[in-house]
Amino acid sequence: MKRTILCFIILFTAPVFQTFAKAQDHGYRVTYKMEGRDTVFQINLNAVYHFAWDKNRMKGKEWREFYRLVYNFRKTYPYALVAKEKILEADSVLNNSKFTAKERERYIRNFETQLFNEFEKPLRKMTISQGRLLLKLIDREVGQSSYSLIRGYKGSAAAGFWQGIAKLFGSDLRKPYDRFGDDKLTEELVQMYRLGSFDYLYYSLF
Repeated sequence: MKRTILCFIILFTAPVFQTFAKAQDHGYRVTYKMEGRDTVFQINLNAVYHFAWDKNRMKGKEWREFYRLVYNFRKTYPYALVAKEKILEADSVLNNSKFTAKERERYIRNFETQLFNEFEKPLRKMTISQGRLLLKLIDREVGQSSYSLIRGYKGSAAAGFWQGIAKLFGSDLRKPYDRFGDDKLTEELVQMYRLGSFDYLYYSLF
C-alpha cells in the first residue's frame, strides 16, 4: 500500500516607521519617535496564541488521533503545496500547447519522470497514513479528487485501476476532501498554517 500511494503521488501529482532609530534589546526591536519634547518608545511583542484543543478534555483515542494528525500534517502539507504548483504548471502547458496525442503523452511521461526523480526519496519515508493525508490535502489544494486527477492525465482505465487498488486497502480515491465534515480538523490546521500559527501549536505538542 505504501508503494502504491508513493507511486501515485509522484506520478500525478517599506517599514511602518521609516524615520525611527532602531536598536536591539533582549531580542526585541525597539523603536522610538519624537512627539514634541517627548520621546515615545515602542516595542513590538511576539504574538501569543491560545489553542482551543485541550488534551485534558480529549481522552484516549481522540487525543492520540489529533496528536498524530498534527504530526502528519506538518510532514505532508508542504508537499501538497508543491503538488499544487506542479499540477497547475502541467495544466497550463497542456492547455496552452497544441500537442498532438503523442506529444501530449510524451510530455506527461517526461513530467512524471521529473517528479519521480525529485520526490521519490522524501516520499518513500512517509507512512501509509501520511500518504493518505497527503492525497486529501492535494485534493483540497487542487479542487479535484485523486480519481479525477488520474482520469484527467491518464484516462478512465488508469483511474479505475488505481481506484481498485485503493479499495483493497480501505481507501476511496473518489471521496472528496470534506472541510466541513470528516476533514474539519485538518481544515483548521490548514487555516492555522496560512495564518502562521501552526508551528506554535506543533511545538507546544512536540
